Amino acid sequence: MAGSGLSIYVERLIRAPIDALWTHTQDPALHERWDLRFSQIDYLPRSDPSEPQGFRYTTRLGFGVSVSGEGTTVGERTLPDGSQTSALRFGSDQARSLIREGRGYWKYIPTTAGVRFLTSYDYTTRYGVIGALFDRLAFRPLMGWATAWSFDRLRLWLEEGADPARVMRQAIAHGVARIGLAATFAYHGIVPKLLGPAPDELALLQNTGVPGALVGPAIVALGVAEVLLAIALLVFWHQAWPALVCLVFAVVATVGVAITSPGYLGAAFNPITLNLGIGCLAAIDLLTIAGLPSAGRCRRRPEPEVP
Repeated sequence: MAGSGLSIYVERLIRAPIDALWTHTQDPALHERWDLRFSQIDYLPRSDPSEPQGFRYTTRLGFGVSVSGEGTTVGERTLPDGSQTSALRFGSDQARSLIREGRGYWKYIPTTAGVRFLTSYDYTTRYGVIGALFDRLAFRPLMGWATAWSFDRLRLWLEEGADPARVMRQAIAHGVARIGLAATFAYHGIVPKLLGPAPDELALLQNTGVPGALVGPAIVALGVAEVLLAIALLVFWHQAWPALVCLVFAVVATVGVAITSPGYLGAAFNPITLNLGIGCLAAIDLLTIAGLPSAGRCRRRPEPEVP
């Protein structure tokens, strides 16, 4: 099989017994619980235990659409250096599957600090040049990220006992809260400020005592600051400080309007409801951010070989 030459490599140190790691990666019922790439994995019957183990995998894409394929795997647990390996081949005959066929391996290397769990795999694609370009720009980076994120979710399961389903719900809650915050600040920075300014924005700022000549520049500065905060919420996804800034903003902005422009508190669309929503999203973000998997904790390139 001629691959792309851009094999996906992921490695994570997991502080757990190697037997437990092997079981959680080789048992289909356990594997499908932590691996984001697969919704269901089933071993196929075989007549001889010495034959490679066949398996069938399914990935649900949503809206009733799924991609399925089959493969084989062979595990080796008695290597001289104490490590273990599992080689696999996989592929799909479905036209909706970008992956035509692929192969790779998992390796389990015991160390004094834990088990180095790593994988490397490559595959060929369908749809000629268009498929190869889409794979290079979008699909392959997504597959690499999903593999790394899943490895870290497995680590949390084995090291901390964090149930993979609960971790997924936590990650979704954090993602919804953070994207909601980023969208809110981006909108309010761009539309009523940088593209405006809206009359209410001018009035609110004037009521604080800002001199008339400085109101325009101040509106622009506030708009830029809100857009930068929206960007920070996305760039620093696993850091708490952007959400904390949002929470402080919600409190300070509400108090400020109550003191300088109390008439706005009774409007149909008013600072209380807006900042209450921001504060609640920020609180959800802060309550869910601890203990999330992160693809960034995984090594994405092999260690250089020592001459």
